[in-house]
Amino acid sequence: MNNSVTNTARLLGAALRALLVLTLVTGVIYPLVVTGIAQGLFTDKANGSEIEVDGKVVGSSLIGQSYNLPLKKGQETPDADLKWFQGRPANGLGANSINTQYKLLLSGATNLSADNKDLIKQVEDAKAAVVKDNSVSGHTVRPSGVPADAVTSSASGLDPDISPAYAELQAHRVAAKNGLSAAQVEKLVKDHTEGRTLGFIGEPRVNVLELNIALKDLTAKH
Repeated sequence: MNNSVTNTARLLGAALRALLVLTLVTGVIYPLVVTGIAQGLFTDKANGSEIEVDGKVVGSSLIGQSYNLPLKKGQETPDADLKWFQGRPANGLGANSINTQYKLLLSGATNLSADNKDLIKQVEDAKAAVVKDNSVSGHTVRPSGVPADAVTSSASGLDPDISPAYAELQAHRVAAKNGLSAAQVEKLVKDHTEGRTLGFIGEPRVNVLELNIALKDLTAKH
Protein backbone atom coordinates (compact mmCIF):
# COMPACT_ATOMS: atom_id res chain seq x y z
CA MET A 1 0.00 0.00 0.00
CA ASN A 2 2.76 2.41 1.00
CA ASN A 3 4.77 1.43 -2.10
CA SER A 4 1.77 2.12 -4.31
CA VAL A 5 1.26 5.60 -2.83
CA THR A 6 4.98 6.33 -3.07
CA ASN A 7 5.14 5.25 -6.73
CA THR A 8 2.08 7.32 -7.58
CA ALA A 9 3.54 10.40 -5.88
CA ARG A 10 6.85 9.87 -7.67
CA LEU A 11 5.14 9.57 -11.06
CA LEU A 12 3.01 12.63 -10.42
CA GLY A 13 6.09 14.58 -9.36
CA ALA A 14 7.97 13.52 -12.49
CA ALA A 15 4.99 14.42 -14.68
CA LEU A 16 4.72 17.83 -13.03
CA ARG A 17 8.43 18.54 -13.51
CA ALA A 18 8.20 17.47 -17.16
CA LEU A 19 5.19 19.74 -17.64
CA LEU A 20 6.99 22.72 -16.14
CA VAL A 21 10.18 22.12 -18.15
CA LEU A 22 8.32 21.63 -21.45
CA THR A 23 6.15 24.66 -20.77
CA LEU A 24 9.26 26.75 -20.15
CA VAL A 25 11.06 25.42 -23.23
CA THR A 26 8.21 25.34 -25.76
CA GLY A 27 6.01 28.08 -24.32
CA VAL A 28 8.60 30.68 -23.32
CA ILE A 29 12.14 30.07 -24.53
CA TYR A 30 11.33 28.80 -28.05
CA PRO A 31 8.85 31.62 -28.89
CA LEU A 32 11.31 34.22 -27.59
CA VAL A 33 14.14 32.78 -29.67
CA VAL A 34 12.01 32.60 -32.83
CA THR A 35 10.69 36.13 -32.24
CA GLY A 36 14.22 37.41 -31.67
CA ILE A 37 15.47 35.82 -34.89
CA ALA A 38 12.49 37.16 -36.84
CA GLN A 39 12.94 40.69 -35.46
CA GLY A 40 16.66 40.58 -36.08
CA LEU A 41 16.62 39.20 -39.62
CA PHE A 42 13.13 39.93 -40.97
CA THR A 43 11.90 42.95 -39.02
CA ASP A 44 9.56 44.22 -41.72
CA LYS A 45 7.88 40.87 -42.36
CA ALA A 46 7.69 39.98 -38.67
CA ASN A 47 5.79 43.19 -37.98
CA GLY A 48 3.19 42.61 -40.69
CA SER A 49 4.90 44.20 -43.71
CA GLU A 50 3.51 47.58 -42.69
CA ILE A 51 3.76 50.53 -45.07
CA GLU A 52 4.34 53.95 -43.55
CA VAL A 53 3.76 57.38 -45.08
CA ASP A 54 5.00 60.43 -43.19
CA GLY A 55 5.58 58.28 -40.11
CA LYS A 56 2.04 56.88 -40.10
CA VAL A 57 1.10 53.28 -40.93
CA VAL A 58 -1.32 53.34 -43.88
CA GLY A 59 -1.65 49.61 -44.45
CA SER A 60 0.13 46.35 -45.12
CA SER A 61 1.67 45.28 -48.40
CA LEU A 62 0.10 41.85 -47.79
CA ILE A 63 -3.54 42.92 -47.45
CA GLY A 64 -5.65 44.60 -50.09
CA GLN A 65 -7.85 47.51 -49.16
CA SER A 66 -10.70 49.39 -50.78
CA TYR A 67 -10.60 52.88 -52.28
CA ASN A 68 -14.20 54.03 -52.07
CA LEU A 69 -16.15 57.24 -51.74
CA PRO A 70 -18.08 57.90 -48.52
CA LEU A 71 -21.49 56.28 -48.39
CA LYS A 72 -24.30 58.46 -49.67
CA LYS A 73 -27.64 58.60 -47.92
CA GLY A 74 -29.56 55.41 -48.62
CA GLN A 75 -26.54 53.61 -50.08
CA GLU A 76 -25.52 50.18 -48.82
CA THR A 77 -22.51 49.74 -51.07
CA PRO A 78 -20.14 52.69 -51.62
CA ASP A 79 -19.02 53.79 -55.08
CA ALA A 80 -15.39 53.34 -56.03
CA ASP A 81 -13.22 56.46 -55.84
CA LEU A 82 -12.05 56.44 -59.44
CA LYS A 83 -9.11 58.77 -58.95
CA TRP A 84 -7.29 55.80 -57.40
CA PHE A 85 -6.22 52.48 -58.83
CA GLN A 86 -8.70 49.80 -57.81
CA GLY A 87 -7.85 46.31 -56.59
CA ARG A 88 -9.57 43.03 -57.30
CA PRO A 89 -13.23 42.45 -56.38
CA ALA A 90 -13.73 41.16 -52.84
CA ASN A 91 -16.87 39.08 -53.29
CA GLY A 92 -15.71 36.43 -50.83
CA LEU A 93 -15.58 38.79 -47.86
CA GLY A 94 -18.34 38.33 -45.32
CA ALA A 95 -19.69 40.59 -42.61
CA ASN A 96 -18.98 39.79 -38.98
CA SER A 97 -22.26 38.78 -37.34
CA ILE A 98 -20.97 37.39 -34.05
CA ASN A 99 -18.66 39.91 -32.40
CA THR A 100 -20.64 43.01 -33.32
CA GLN A 101 -18.55 45.21 -31.01
CA TYR A 102 -16.01 45.57 -33.82
CA LYS A 103 -16.41 46.12 -37.56
CA LEU A 104 -14.67 42.95 -38.63
CA LEU A 105 -14.70 41.25 -42.02
CA LEU A 106 -14.44 37.52 -42.59
CA SER A 107 -11.89 36.69 -45.26
CA GLY A 108 -12.76 33.99 -47.75
CA ALA A 109 -13.64 32.97 -51.28
CA THR A 110 -17.09 32.83 -52.86
CA ASN A 111 -16.80 29.02 -53.29
CA LEU A 112 -19.13 29.31 -56.27
CA SER A 113 -18.67 26.94 -59.20
CA ALA A 114 -17.75 28.28 -62.62
CA ASP A 115 -21.29 27.70 -63.95
CA ASN A 116 -23.03 29.24 -60.94
CA LYS A 117 -25.55 31.89 -62.03
CA ASP A 118 -24.62 34.25 -59.19
CA LEU A 119 -20.94 34.08 -60.07
CA ILE A 120 -21.64 34.59 -63.77
CA LYS A 121 -23.71 37.68 -62.97
CA GLN A 122 -20.99 39.03 -60.65
CA VAL A 123 -18.40 38.65 -63.41
CA GLU A 124 -20.65 40.18 -66.08
CA ASP A 125 -21.55 43.14 -63.85
CA ALA A 126 -17.91 43.65 -62.87
CA LYS A 127 -16.80 43.58 -66.52
CA ALA A 128 -19.45 46.11 -67.51
CA ALA A 129 -18.36 48.39 -64.66
CA VAL A 130 -14.68 48.11 -65.60
CA VAL A 131 -15.45 48.99 -69.22
CA LYS A 132 -17.66 51.94 -68.24
CA ASP A 133 -15.40 53.35 -65.52
CA ASN A 134 -12.19 53.11 -67.50
CA SER A 135 -13.45 54.34 -70.87
CA VAL A 136 -12.50 58.02 -70.94
CA SER A 137 -12.27 60.61 -73.67
CA GLY A 138 -9.91 59.36 -76.36
CA HIS A 139 -9.60 55.89 -74.85
CA THR A 140 -12.23 53.15 -74.98
CA VAL A 141 -11.88 49.89 -73.10
CA ARG A 142 -13.23 46.85 -74.90
CA PRO A 143 -14.79 43.93 -72.97
CA SER A 144 -12.29 41.56 -74.59
CA GLY A 145 -9.45 43.58 -73.08
CA VAL A 146 -10.59 43.19 -69.46
CA PRO A 147 -8.22 40.78 -67.61
CA ALA A 148 -9.57 38.04 -65.35
CA ASP A 149 -8.33 39.57 -62.09
CA ALA A 150 -10.40 42.69 -62.77
CA VAL A 151 -13.65 40.73 -62.48
CA THR A 152 -12.87 37.86 -60.10
CA SER A 153 -11.97 37.87 -56.43
CA SER A 154 -9.05 35.97 -54.94
CA ALA A 155 -9.35 32.98 -52.60
CA SER A 156 -8.95 35.26 -49.57
CA GLY A 157 -10.75 38.27 -50.96
CA LEU A 158 -7.81 40.34 -49.73
CA ASP A 159 -5.31 40.05 -52.59
CA PRO A 160 -3.09 43.18 -52.41
CA ASP A 161 -1.88 42.85 -55.99
CA ILE A 162 -3.31 43.17 -59.48
CA SER A 163 -1.88 42.14 -62.82
CA PRO A 164 0.12 44.67 -64.85
CA ALA A 165 -2.59 44.37 -67.50
CA TYR A 166 -5.29 45.50 -65.08
CA ALA A 167 -3.12 48.35 -63.79
CA GLU A 168 -2.38 49.51 -67.35
CA LEU A 169 -6.09 49.31 -68.21
CA GLN A 170 -6.81 51.80 -65.40
CA ALA A 171 -4.00 54.20 -66.32
CA HIS A 172 -5.99 56.45 -68.68
CA ARG A 173 -8.86 56.83 -66.21
CA VAL A 174 -6.50 57.57 -63.30
CA ALA A 175 -4.63 60.09 -65.43
CA ALA A 176 -7.83 61.87 -66.44
CA LYS A 177 -9.17 62.01 -62.87
CA ASN A 178 -5.91 63.43 -61.50
CA GLY A 179 -4.99 65.85 -64.27
CA LEU A 180 -1.97 63.81 -65.33
CA SER A 181 -0.84 62.52 -68.69
CA ALA A 182 -1.41 58.88 -69.57
CA ALA A 183 2.34 58.52 -70.15
CA GLN A 184 3.09 59.65 -66.59
CA VAL A 185 0.70 57.14 -65.07
CA GLU A 186 1.80 54.33 -67.37
CA LYS A 187 5.41 54.93 -66.29
CA LEU A 188 4.24 54.78 -62.67
CA VAL A 189 2.68 51.38 -63.33
CA LYS A 190 5.82 50.14 -65.06
CA ASP A 191 8.03 51.32 -62.20
CA HIS A 192 5.88 49.45 -59.66
CA THR A 193 5.53 46.19 -61.58
CA GLU A 194 7.25 43.29 -59.82
CA GLY A 195 8.43 40.25 -61.73
CA ARG A 196 7.95 36.61 -60.84
CA THR A 197 9.39 35.60 -57.47
CA LEU A 198 12.88 34.17 -58.02
CA GLY A 199 12.22 34.59 -61.72
CA PHE A 200 9.82 31.67 -62.09
CA ILE A 201 7.28 31.58 -59.23
CA GLY A 202 3.88 33.20 -59.71
CA GLU A 203 3.06 35.99 -62.14
CA PRO A 204 4.17 39.62 -62.56
CA ARG A 205 2.14 41.84 -60.24
CA VAL A 206 1.53 45.39 -59.05
CA ASN A 207 0.88 46.20 -55.39
CA VAL A 208 -2.14 48.52 -55.39
CA LEU A 209 -1.37 50.27 -52.10
CA GLU A 210 2.22 51.03 -53.06
CA LEU A 211 1.08 52.21 -56.51
CA ASN A 212 -1.53 54.55 -55.02
CA ILE A 213 1.01 55.99 -52.58
CA ALA A 214 3.29 56.75 -55.52
CA LEU A 215 0.31 58.24 -57.39
CA LYS A 216 -0.43 60.54 -54.46
CA ASP A 217 3.18 61.73 -54.45
CA LEU A 218 3.06 62.32 -58.20
CA THR A 219 -0.15 64.36 -58.04
CA ALA A 220 1.26 66.42 -55.18
CA LYS A 221 4.22 67.41 -57.36
CA HIS A 222 2.07 68.11 -60.43
